[in-house]
Amino acid sequence: MIYLDHAAATPVDRRVLEAMEPYFVSDFFNPSAAYLPAKKVAAEYETAKGTIAHAIGAKASDLVMTAGATEANNLAFSALRNGAESASQSLARPSSHHRHPSVLYLETEHDSVRRTAQAYGGEAIRVQSNGVVDLEDLKSKITDDTELISIALVNNELGVIQPLAEISSFLREIKLRRMQKGIRKQLLLHSDASQGLNLLEINVARLGVDLLTLNAAKVYGPKGVGALYVSHEVRLSPLTVGGGQENGLRSGTENVPGVIGFAKAVELAREHLNGNRKKYAEWRRILLSELSDYELINKKHVLDNFVVICYNGIDAERLIYLLEERGVYVATGAACAASKGIRSHVLAAIGLTEAQIAGSLRITLGETNDEEHLRKAAHIINEVVKDERERIVRRSHKLRNEK
Repeated sequence: MIYLDHAAATPVDRRVLEAMEPYFVSDFFNPSAAYLPAKKVAAEYETAKGTIAHAIGAKASDLVMTAGATEANNLAFSALRNGAESASQSLARPSSHHRHPSVLYLETEHDSVRRTAQAYGGEAIRVQSNGVVDLEDLKSKITDDTELISIALVNNELGVIQPLAEISSFLREIKLRRMQKGIRKQLLLHSDASQGLNLLEINVARLGVDLLTLNAAKVYGPKGVGALYVSHEVRLSPLTVGGGQENGLRSGTENVPGVIGFAKAVELAREHLNGNRKKYAEWRRILLSELSDYELINKKHVLDNFVVICYNGIDAERLIYLLEERGVYVATGAACAASKGIRSHVLAAIGLTEAQIAGSLRITLGETNDEEHLRKAAHIINEVVKDERERIVRRSHKLRNEK
């Protein structure tokens, strides 16, 4: 098997699994229990949170642990419920009776952000043809009513890296102008950084974000474990209530093994960050040099392990099945959308034609690969594409002859 879909899921690193194992078997205690072994587990849980938080320049108390990135993204939007309170304290009179959307989101966002933002009446921000945010469109859509802006650090289909520090810089200017006008409504920046933790230096202060989503499953940690960084100024409303865990924002017995595993995965990622960048950049170069007869879609401002290519005139979904038969696993886009046969809104947003969207493959490299894998995969992809083009030509000739 040659697995080339690491953006969808990564295997759990064996060292991560070893770190988790005691908390399933011997140190299984509920951290909320009063006796000493449980208190020890509670302390180790907080230490693990601290490791994750430190990787993004934060503290353990800044994180809310969740059951993955989707929950973290949904929880981030609960800041809007609290924003209504500060809005009522505004000293300025509304300039008109028109109510602008209080939420802006990048049109290429993952559905867990996109659909949540739309539920709050959000408005989409356009991207350029390279997938990078159209800053002028963003600026034109921010009004005195805008409360939250959500832009992923790295797009999950293209691997495009967004200029969050630049965005947060002009948001600070807008906040200052609001204060001068007596408007005290919040203006928050949220980012889903699920795809970036493995290969990017992430620091919440340098990025200027108020809320940041993390995901263990994209960094060789366990599935079903995520985190939301929450800056001190932000107030959220819990999606679940009960035991009051995670400062009352995420009730339920803590997933101790999952968080311990997440921390170990983050530790390993930080340790090998620079080496992995160089390695994936070289692997990307090798793969593209070995492939033939393709159009490269994501050329600039992309994470080193993302390769999105288009075979015009060929059905990529059919290619996926043909490649699977040869032991090569790739994707057409986000796994959750592809499994439902949904057309990629990301590829449509960057202006690809229907034929280009239909013929696009997403290849994401990872730790299950090596150079030999990539050369072999490229050879198989080239063969399958060539055979498919020949099949299409034969079929076309046959149809013409029948007429």
